[in-house]
Amino acid sequence: MKYGYSTRLTALLVVGMLNAPIATSAEVDFKQAYGDYQAAVTTNDVASMVLHAEQAFKLGTVKFGEHSIDASNLGLNWANALLAEAKQHSQKQANKAKALSLFLNAIPVYEAEFGNEAIELIDLLLGASEAEIDAKSAKKLLERAIEIAEDDSNPNLLALVKACAFNRLSPTEVYSRTIRNYAIDALDIYRETLPADSIDRLNVTASVAGIYFAENKNHRAIALYEELVTQYSVLSFDHPYKLVAHSRLVELYERESDSEKSTAHCIAIGSMKPWADAQEQQPIYRVNPEYPSSYLKNRKEGWVVMEFTVSESGFVSKPVILNSHGGQQFEKTSLAALKDWRYAPKFVDGKAVAAKSQVRLDYSIN
Repeated sequence: MKYGYSTRLTALLVVGMLNAPIATSAEVDFKQAYGDYQAAVTTNDVASMVLHAEQAFKLGTVKFGEHSIDASNLGLNWANALLAEAKQHSQKQANKAKALSLFLNAIPVYEAEFGNEAIELIDLLLGASEAEIDAKSAKKLLERAIEIAEDDSNPNLLALVKACAFNRLSPTEVYSRTIRNYAIDALDIYRETLPADSIDRLNVTASVAGIYFAENKNHRAIALYEELVTQYSVLSFDHPYKLVAHSRLVELYERESDSEKSTAHCIAIGSMKPWADAQEQQPIYRVNPEYPSSYLKNRKEGWVVMEFTVSESGFVSKPVILNSHGGQQFEKTSLAALKDWRYAPKFVDGKAVAAKSQVRLDYSIN
C-alpha cells in the first residue's frame, strides 16, 4: 500500500489505496483528511490543501510510521501545498522553512526505498531547492538533481531539470556561466525532441532569448524573440511572453538602427493593449539623457516636463518644453534624448492614431 503525492515533474496526484478497510476511529479520520486534501487539489483550493495535507500527514505518520514511504509521500503533499501558498503570499517564509524540512526528511527515506541515484529523488531535490532560501544550498541540491538526470536515458528529463536550475539560480548571487548554459543546453535538447509550439520549449526559448538580450548578442536574441512572436500569434489571447517579445524586439531593432522593423512591433504592442483616454502612454524603448557635464561638476539638479506627439508608428514628434527647472542645458539634453524614444501607438476603433503624451525627466545627483 503506497500513498503518492503531487509531483512538480508530472503534476499528477497518485491516489493511495488501502488493502483492506479498517474501522478504527483513527483510520476514519485519516481517510477523511486525505480525501479532503484530494478534493482541495481538484478545486485548486490552496488554503484547504495546506490544512488537509497537514492533517493527513500527521495522522498518516502515526498510522504508517514516521520513516515510512507512505508518511514521506504525505509529507511531500504538505510541502508542495506550503510552497503553493508561499507563492500567493510572498512574506510566508515560515512556509518555505517547513516545506524544506519535509523535503529533506523525505530524501533518506527515498534513498532507502529506491537507491541513491534513483530518478524518484529528482522531484524532492527540485522541491527542496525551491524551498531553500540560501542560493548556495539550493545550487548543491540542483547539481545533484542534474547528475541523476544525466545518468537517465530521458533527454527531456535532463532538459527540464536544467531549466528548473536556471530559473531558480539565475536571479541569485551564484549565477555563473555554467548556470547560464543550463538554459541553453535545455533549449538544444528541446529543439531535438519537442515541437516548436511546446510550452516547455517556448518557456526555455524565452529564457535563452533573455540571456542573449542581456549579453547584447542582438542577432541571436532577435531570432528567438521572433520565434516566440510567431508561436504565440496563433493563440486566441495575448500571452505575456508575446508582449515581452515585441517589447524586446523594439529595442533590439533600434540597437541595429532598423526602425522599420521596430515600428512593426511598436504597432503590434499598441494593438495588444487597449489605451484609455486618460491613460498616459509608456515608452517601450528609451534613451537616457546625458547629464550636462558643467551641471554635474557644480552638482546642479533640475527637471524638465515635455509634451509631444506619438505618431501612428510610435515615433516621437513635435516635442515642446512645458516647464523646467535648473537651466537650459537640461532642456537641451532632454529634447535630444526624447527624439530616439519609441512608444506603442494609441489605438482607436482598432486603428493606430497619433496622440499627445507628456513626460517629466528628473536630474538628480545621488
